[in-house]
Amino acid sequence: MKPILYGAAYSVYVRIARLALIEKAVDHERVEIDIFADGGPPADYLSRHPFARLPAFQHGDVAVYETGAITRYVEEAFPGPRLMPEDPARRARVNQLVSVLDNYLYRPLVWDIHVARDAAVKSGNAADETAIAAAVAKVRHCLGVLESGAGDWLAGDALTLADLYAAPMIAYGVMTDEGRALLQERPRLAAWWQRMSARPSLAATRYPTD
Repeated sequence: MKPILYGAAYSVYVRIARLALIEKAVDHERVEIDIFADGGPPADYLSRHPFARLPAFQHGDVAVYETGAITRYVEEAFPGPRLMPEDPARRARVNQLVSVLDNYLYRPLVWDIHVARDAAVKSGNAADETAIAAAVAKVRHCLGVLESGAGDWLAGDALTLADLYAAPMIAYGVMTDEGRALLQERPRLAAWWQRMSARPSLAATRYPTD
């Protein structure tokens, strides 16, 4: 049965799951779910994700929510290029990077810089420059950590889930002046972004505002 991914095209974490499916060449459907719509997501979505977050996933009788669980299920359940290394040390590196991205890059880059700038433009109000400056410092540190171990790809010489997690976050970041400047401070990371953004999977999952 064709798997179904539930979630919005604007979501970083939906895009991560879509990238995993596309890179594994898994034929799938996507059902648009907007958790920020008036009234919230459809009532029956809570049966798919009890915390009303994105994304959720269905493959036959298998129902999974949370991006980490979905991407690892996709990796193990379907043939295609491996997204997780077989070597335990390299696999630990990927898991470590995913944790770094989740905990230290996503919030300051996507919400505290991109969303803050976008909201200021749409509202006509001035952005909180002090808060943005604090977010820039956090992102600068995090990007330095990411670059310190990067080769052609973030976890070595092959594309992994670490790259698929990072790309949707960076894609929002580079829509801002701050994000573009921060990336250019890291030449190897900027070169990685050029390689990553040229992949067909990135083009196929563009954000509506991209």
